[in-house]
Amino acid sequence: MVDALAKYKAKRNFAITPEPLHGGVSGTGVRSFVVQKHWASHLHYDFRLELDGTMKSWAVPKGPSLDPKDKRMAVQVEDHPIAYNQFEGEIPAGQYGAGKVIIWDEGHWVPLGDPATGYRDGSLKFDIYGHKLRGRWALVRMKGKSEKQIPWLLIKEKDNFARTAAEFSLVDEMPDSVVPLRSRSVEKNAPGAKAPVSTIPPLGAPAALPATLQPQLAVLMEAVPSNPADWLFEIKFDGYRLLTRIEGKTVQLFTRNGNDWTHKLPKLAQSLGQLGLKSAWLDGEITVTNDKGIPDFQRLQNAFDRGSTDDILYYLFDVPYLDGQDLRQEPLETRRAVLQQLFNDETPDNLRFSNTFDVQAQDLLATVCHMGLEGVIGKKKNSAYVSRRSDSWIKLKCRSRQEFVIVGYTDPKGSRVGLGSLLLGVHDDKGLLQYAGNVGTGFDGRTLLQLKQKLEAIAVRTSPLAGKTDLDSTAHWVQPVLLAEVSFGEWTDTQRIRHAVFHGLRSDKTPASITREHPSPISGGESQPLVLSSQLKITHPERVIDGSTGLTKLELVRFYHLVAPLLLPHLKQRPVSMVRAPTGVDGELFFQKHLEGKMPGVRLLDPALDPGHAPLMEVATMRALLSAAQMNVVEFHTWNGVKTAIHKPDRMTFDLDPGEGVEWKTVQQGAELVHQFLQQLGLASFVKTSGGKGLHIVVALKKYYHWDAVKAFSQAIVLHLAQTLPQLFVAKSGPRNRVGKIFVDYLRNGFGATTVSAWSARARPGMGVSVPIAWDEVSKISGSACWTVSNIHTRLDRGNDPWKNYAPQSLGKAMGLLDFDSPRAE
Repeated sequence: MVDALAKYKAKRNFAITPEPLHGGVSGTGVRSFVVQKHWASHLHYDFRLELDGTMKSWAVPKGPSLDPKDKRMAVQVEDHPIAYNQFEGEIPAGQYGAGKVIIWDEGHWVPLGDPATGYRDGSLKFDIYGHKLRGRWALVRMKGKSEKQIPWLLIKEKDNFARTAAEFSLVDEMPDSVVPLRSRSVEKNAPGAKAPVSTIPPLGAPAALPATLQPQLAVLMEAVPSNPADWLFEIKFDGYRLLTRIEGKTVQLFTRNGNDWTHKLPKLAQSLGQLGLKSAWLDGEITVTNDKGIPDFQRLQNAFDRGSTDDILYYLFDVPYLDGQDLRQEPLETRRAVLQQLFNDETPDNLRFSNTFDVQAQDLLATVCHMGLEGVIGKKKNSAYVSRRSDSWIKLKCRSRQEFVIVGYTDPKGSRVGLGSLLLGVHDDKGLLQYAGNVGTGFDGRTLLQLKQKLEAIAVRTSPLAGKTDLDSTAHWVQPVLLAEVSFGEWTDTQRIRHAVFHGLRSDKTPASITREHPSPISGGESQPLVLSSQLKITHPERVIDGSTGLTKLELVRFYHLVAPLLLPHLKQRPVSMVRAPTGVDGELFFQKHLEGKMPGVRLLDPALDPGHAPLMEVATMRALLSAAQMNVVEFHTWNGVKTAIHKPDRMTFDLDPGEGVEWKTVQQGAELVHQFLQQLGLASFVKTSGGKGLHIVVALKKYYHWDAVKAFSQAIVLHLAQTLPQLFVAKSGPRNRVGKIFVDYLRNGFGATTVSAWSARARPGMGVSVPIAWDEVSKISGSACWTVSNIHTRLDRGNDPWKNYAPQSLGKAMGLLDFDSPRAE
């Protein structure tokens, strides 16, 4: 028998590479598929289908597209073992395909017709059931095939899962591994052990659509789970739970108790019919928002009372059944991915997808409570859908929280020590102290005794309140000088708080400033894609980019819109590289030199500028800048040369990179010394913050010398600094070499090297910004990241003025003064 894996084995040294030699068995009645994102010499996606005992494999350079108009090139490569489905890791340098590999998608596939015949004839059609790839697809072999690399086309068929490329770029919007989405973990093998059996489960099971469905209900919780990474969190809408049953052209709407409300919601039923589903059960919540975009339960009730329900919005958050498949046993994240595929630009506006938020649950809860919303729903990422109340879904209700003036206390009862409850007050509009209720929970025994001692020390005989209370006869009054922070459920009509919980004493405010606080309304309702122009749509504007500040994707896009007039002059004409942060600056960052996916407005430069590589990019317009930000680009890095004279740099850059233990004042001193030395060489220089730890010093050049000459001269300058002031400067890179010293990085001056552009944000906590400054400002600023995305408006008035005298200059005289043997320009 011919070994189908012979080519695969011949290309690899399995004593070095962690890839499986063989192994893996087919799931019973299920053909697996996997798509692996592979950072080899060039980023590509390996598309693999299980057939005849191996994984038939194709390399797809641009990755799959949901747009039927995109016919993706798919170059057939050697068969891989089924065990390769589980491979995710690093192929070592020197090995075939060296580079990082992640499992970008996985699941099973169902061929249309005989797969062996379709594969042999070069026309393979199939349905895919994955986390990201769904619906009908085709692989078509191109004519004129060669024996070495057989070209095919991977094509998405037109169906409910198809989306236009302009609307959605799958590889850009969903760049990460799906391994965390697995409903059960895959056991890792020790080296040399038997490869694991494929454990990819079928996505859903064929099933008839049930006539009724009981919804899953959430359990009320007092606190955020201890393992928040295992949960998804959504806004808890103030409305009615509603389930939808679709069978053919029949759409029915049911309450959680099974009452048919289809006749009450005709417009909603009509919109749901436009989704084009064959059959489904959908789960969600209906609500009406007020003028501020906040869900308003009273308005929802009024809509039904008036029989005018056209303004009702339906937020969908689950899909237990879809098109003949029972999805209830699939992980929640899988069901949500399937549900989200139903939404596109043509979806009626009264149907909304209930977004989750990639932020800390405590922060989300605090935010929605501040907005005046009802609370947060938490759901376990890997949970199944069950028709009962289950703790895999939880609800965290908003509790108002503010400071109160302590005006007295009551005696303890039973076995309690210290005191029974604290009596609270707030000041009214006239400055009078009014009774606001009492709080008797949230204390431990030690706190009760400590509070009792503090209160006894400030006891008074008469009430400090402006009016009487129902506890006057039993209360112990105190001077109104202590503040208690208290959370509570609501204010009553009599201006008392209910369900109060004590959190501690506060000392950062004066008692006279304490009044009743009212939540600030949110402007706008549920987050929707933000359209900044007719061509550009910002998806997931609420996504948090920087967890340390809570800065969102929308705020980052607005930052680049704001600084574009200052930034674009630094980007125009220059090849640009980008740093992308798909999961935020705390997650994995990607340095991108070449265009991946679509970024409208980003220009591809002449391939001849960098022979042997993919075309370089230029970001020269507002549209290009914002579309890059939409694709999660945080940093923009530029070459020291322009596209019209790429072989002769027009500037020289020195990056002052402080080592461990170097204080900021030392960086300031070092920058000034470099400045003075360049002046001695007759070179004017310009400085900017890096937005991180150091400073960048830039020398504008006439385009005369080639890269090697400029780099060599910059190295000579740094060597001179290191030899003259070895206690301050070092000319060798590496953390060990620059402990307590500043490495003056001259390597930025080589061909293809880049430096972060002026006015670019930095992909690090705090989101510092690289800002041009004047030399007399170096000693005055507090740090390299003193300007951030959040406070950049404080610097816009200066703009690029500190560099207004920026002008090219010759290096010849400077080279002579340093006794540098300058090469002749070519």
